[in-house]
Amino acid sequence: MRRVVNAIRGLTVPQAIEALTFLPQAATRPVELTVRNAVKNLIDLNPDERFDEESLIIDEIRVDEGPRFKRFRAGPRGRAKPYKKRLSHLTVVICLKDDED
Repeated sequence: MRRVVNAIRGLTVPQAIEALTFLPQAATRPVELTVRNAVKNLIDLNPDERFDEESLIIDEIRVDEGPRFKRFRAGPRGRAKPYKKRLSHLTVVICLKDDED
């Protein structure tokens, strides 16, 4: 997931969503949904302001380690082979692009 996140860090929201559609990794779908939800949350938290999607950039996007589930898979001769199902926490911060840049 970090490879996908590093590819869209610092892009505008439309550029990031377009880039996510062309990346082959399976993690692009949850990252895209999280970016879209971050934009919707920004709009919902500021109902008096109007935002242009072109002026919104991904200021910070971070993948942190989440919980691990311990699972077992069938092994040879009726034995159990343990493995860890790893999860991650995805954090997205959206901000407005500065006009002076």
